[in-house]
Amino acid sequence: MLATVLVGAGACDSGGGGGDGDRVAKSTEASSSASPPALSPPARLPAPPPPASGAAASASTSAPLARASACGTDMVLVAGNYCPEVEHRCLQHSKEYEEEQERRERAKAKNLPLRESRVSERCLRYEEPGKCLAPGRTPMRFCLDKLEWPNRAGEKPAFVVTYTEAERHCSGAGKRLCTESEFNFACEGESLWPYSYGFVRDAERCNIDRPYVTPRRAMLPHDECEKLPSCREQLRELDKRAPSGAHPQCTSPFGALDLNGNVNEWVFLPGKQSLWRSGLKGGWWGPSRSRCRPTVTAHNEHYAGYEVGFRCCRDLR
Repeated sequence: MLATVLVGAGACDSGGGGGDGDRVAKSTEASSSASPPALSPPARLPAPPPPASGAAASASTSAPLARASACGTDMVLVAGNYCPEVEHRCLQHSKEYEEEQERRERAKAKNLPLRESRVSERCLRYEEPGKCLAPGRTPMRFCLDKLEWPNRAGEKPAFVVTYTEAERHCSGAGKRLCTESEFNFACEGESLWPYSYGFVRDAERCNIDRPYVTPRRAMLPHDECEKLPSCREQLRELDKRAPSGAHPQCTSPFGALDLNGNVNEWVFLPGKQSLWRSGLKGGWWGPSRSRCRPTVTAHNEHYAGYEVGFRCCRDLR
């Protein structure tokens, strides 16, 4: 199956019946069975790491030191020219997705009702290179957390986090939530990679494509759940986060880790009104798209799913 995917600001990453469209509120990863139900957020999130000392003390001609001096040791510098609209051509989808499309075609041919798709559109290999369809590119230069919050290597990222919580914690650290376009560029780079590591999907490089676990019961608020053995056990079963830095090959062109997989990340959608300024990017550990461009827009700023986390950005000083 050969599929052309146009992705950009306001564009749809057409996934057929995949149930996890890009910037389509009623056809998103969160609407399929591969997407988890919401949990109430935890009472406390990990505190931010202490400010890096001496990060900007001296300049250096080497790229790593130059990046450290510009953004500090806990962030990476993202700088270059961003393409607002990209064409990606999928050369091979997952077997599960192709079988689902065949099932839907048979149902259409027999004029049968189409049930909601429970399979996420996952492309195993894209045509190289990606194509920029925009008339020009936009210069970008900003700082991005190297890891998911709390941005500490070896710790699991925060999850069950609302957009408003994420916004507050970034602000408290002297940072802000990344915009949708910033996430896109930090993930794909100027080479327009569909995945943060290239054109071929690789579940060994990032924490993606883990089997979906169906909750046995409705979840309780986080603190209450932790007090009840049965609820706490289920939360442990659902949680498949990996410690930040555990997948060192899951690195973007600018040196950020886990932009695909591990936890979905909140981003700010410019031009949107509260309570819908919130988007989710990058995918999570389950069988979802987990690519750079798709943006889930189905959830408002109070949503807290057990797969949802965030990282922060900062304007370059």
